[in-house]
Order: sequence, then structure tokens, then C-alpha cells
Amino acid sequence: MDGVIVDTEPQYLKRREEFFGQYGIDLSHLSHSFLIGSNMKNTWTAILGEDFDAQKRKELEEIYKAYKQTHPLDYSSLLCEGVKEILEYAKNEGYKIGLASSSSRKDIDTALATHDLTTYFQVILSGDEFKETKPHPEIYLTAMEKLEVKPEETLVIEDSEKGILSAKTAGTTVWAIKDYRFDMNQSLADDCFENLKEIKEKLSKNKL
Repeated sequence: MDGVIVDTEPQYLKRREEFFGQYGIDLSHLSHSFLIGSNMKNTWTAILGEDFDAQKRKELEEIYKAYKQTHPLDYSSLLCEGVKEILEYAKNEGYKIGLASSSSRKDIDTALATHDLTTYFQVILSGDEFKETKPHPEIYLTAMEKLEVKPEETLVIEDSEKGILSAKTAGTTVWAIKDYRFDMNQSLADDCFENLKEIKEKLSKNKL
């Protein structure tokens, strides 16, 4: 979802920096590409290091959850170029469409509802539902199982390093939306495109 359907990453990064800055926690030891594409529950150890014990970390996680509730993203202005066009095309062509995102289910539901996109997806999976999320392949393996498709039949559209690795490990074809802002390594992707409009054009000319 993030970086493909909605351009949320700059807002996520700003919100994280503002929150952790309040507690004097420096995030400069982590690259932007490390934080992008992962569920926060799997990044706390990397963020906090050995400075916080398990109890303090749990307390801070709860505080951060509450902070996100009071500082929500305004998804209305964040829709990426070509989203509705490619979803409508895929629907009309009979593709099975799934969404496998590391974001919370609440954020996913809010983003999709804001732009009336929910009904395009036969399967919607959140990082909240998995013990390990991207770059672990489970979320994509589960999506394919629910859609009843094989990896060799599946095209994944990603942007993050973790997402691309997750999808490739699951055995799928991966097309990436080119990143020019966060220095993400997209070399594992099978192809890279400027936006979803280009991907739609590629699909229409070379049907999978």
C-alpha cells in the first residue's frame, strides 16, 4: 500500500522523528530504507537498541500507538498517480487482486475507504496479522494461498527493499515503482517503472 497506492512514507518518517524526538531517541543510526516497508512491531529493537528493557519498550510502544491515533495521516491528498486506472483495468481484465501491506489494518482500511478502493481487492492482509512481516515472505505466500494462485502466476508491485525481498523470496515476479528519495535498493526487482500508469501500459501490451 505505502509508496504504491498512497504516498505516505514522508509523513510516516516525519511522525516517527517527532515522536521519538520527544523522548530523546535518535533515529539517525537507521537508514530511511530500513524503516520503510516494515511493521513497527518488528523495528523496536533496532530503534531502541539495548537502552530499554522489555517493560520500558512495551510502555513506549503503547504510548506510540496512542500518539498515532492523535496524529493520523490525511490520506485524501496522498493517492499515487494511476492507482484507480490500474485497478479498474485489472478488474476488467479478470485479474485477482490482493493487498499485502505491513501497515496496520486500521491504516489500510482508512486509506482504502478514503479513496473508495476497498472493493477492488479480493484479499487484504495487514502486517498486524503476522508474527514476522516483510522481508519475511509469509504475507505474500498467504495472499497467494487465499487468492488461489501460484507464485509463477503472480505479479507483485512494490517499492521498498523489504517488500521486494519478501515478494521475491515468495517466488513471484516483482515490478518496482522507482525510488528517488529514500535510497532504497531495488536491484532485486524484475523491472522498475516511474509510476502505475507505466505499469498499466506494460500490462496492456504484454498480458501475463
